[in-house]
Amino acid sequence: MATGVIKGAPTPNTAPAAAAERIDYTTLLSGRTKALILFGVLLGLFLSALDQTIVSTALPRIVADLQGIDLLAWVSTSYLLASTAMVPIYGKLSDIYGRKPVLITGIVIFLFGSILCGFAPSMLTLVIFRGIQGLGAAALTSTAFAVPADLFVPTERARYQGLFAAVFALASIVGPYIGGIITDTIGWHWTFFVNIPLGLLALGFIVTKMPRLNSGVRSTIDYAGAVLLVVAVVPLLLALSFDKGVYAWNSPLILGLFALALVGGVGFFLVERRASSPIIPLELFRNRTFALIIPIAALVGSALFASILFLSIFLVNVRGVSATDAGTALIPLMLGLAVGSLVSGQIVQRLGRYKFLVLFGLLTMAAGFWLLTTLDVNSSLNTVRLYTAVLGLGMGPSMPVLNLALQNAVPHEQVGIATAGRQFFMQLGQVIGSAVFGVVLTTSLTTTLTANLAPVLAQAPAAVVAQVDIAALRNGHGGGE
Repeated sequence: MATGVIKGAPTPNTAPAAAAERIDYTTLLSGRTKALILFGVLLGLFLSALDQTIVSTALPRIVADLQGIDLLAWVSTSYLLASTAMVPIYGKLSDIYGRKPVLITGIVIFLFGSILCGFAPSMLTLVIFRGIQGLGAAALTSTAFAVPADLFVPTERARYQGLFAAVFALASIVGPYIGGIITDTIGWHWTFFVNIPLGLLALGFIVTKMPRLNSGVRSTIDYAGAVLLVVAVVPLLLALSFDKGVYAWNSPLILGLFALALVGGVGFFLVERRASSPIIPLELFRNRTFALIIPIAALVGSALFASILFLSIFLVNVRGVSATDAGTALIPLMLGLAVGSLVSGQIVQRLGRYKFLVLFGLLTMAAGFWLLTTLDVNSSLNTVRLYTAVLGLGMGPSMPVLNLALQNAVPHEQVGIATAGRQFFMQLGQVIGSAVFGVVLTTSLTTTLTANLAPVLAQAPAAVVAQVDIAALRNGHGGGE
């Protein structure tokens, strides 16, 4: 990232011992074998990304059948919790044991969770089974993006990194529509069962065509670090995910979760400092490229998730459009992301430089957000589509270019954990961003509504004013009692 230039040689900084033991698959495997491996890995990545969105259109029918509307949000939250917390752990395991066993394990767990979800008898069991799905998905998202670094030399990786990001975006586009069609024709259960044939196909390609793809470095598992990482991440995500209308920020539950996350985080840091084979080597943060990319990845994750969430709220509640129209208005966002990913990969492939693409992406993303701030109740859907396309185009270079920069800046034995680290902080950014933007939204609405309602309340009966005051106290200090 410091120079933004691809050297065209094998990944730099590889330790001599590791280089001697590691098999160079970039020259050993034929182009056809590499293509078949990529197809299987991309199919697995498509599955994990698809399941984040395909269930959204099936949720109303699921709630109608299983009841338990109070657990509605947790169908998605449990998946996100599990898939985020395990990403660094799977990344480290892929460096130790190879990409192949981690991908196979992830697909098997994911398919097992999909079968359980399809047969779930209640909302509570569905939430638990979605967590199992998330455990499998974490292996796919953390490992898939590292595979191009094993199969291709640096000058060839950019094109394939762009393809991976485009597939991720495509899954986000088609997920709601596939989910809607399946739910309306053969039932919501099949939004989970559809994963089985696709997953088995991906598994077949990976089992039969992919070599082990290990780093060549023998290491041990840092069990204490893995446990403390989960203790730090899960309470943090839970605290950010709980409905603040039920549990306020200063409620005992939320404060307790934050305290537990802090204890876990401090413990994780202390253990990793002394571990011989840490889950996340702290030396990575002394790598200038890694240290720059992590906050950028978190920013992009926050921007992507928050834009989808709050644009949907704006379109439905402010513009008054249907949920279907709101969904179609967001398609250009993902299309822009896909196009930006593919084009940036081709540009890096041709020019061998990528730093300017990161700057272009960030500036374009900032321009897209500025355009979105100009939207109002009279803005047309075509205007929204245009602005979201600009935003997506700015996000596009982030996935392939940041991955490429990371993989060129770390030793090969750390490619898995470095790539997983980017994915981990990007997903953390999604949760933190939605929480922060949610606070901004509610604070802004509260301030604006209070100011606008003041003249009305001045003329309202005392009983009405008292009820408004009670509601305000509950919202400001309620703690889920």
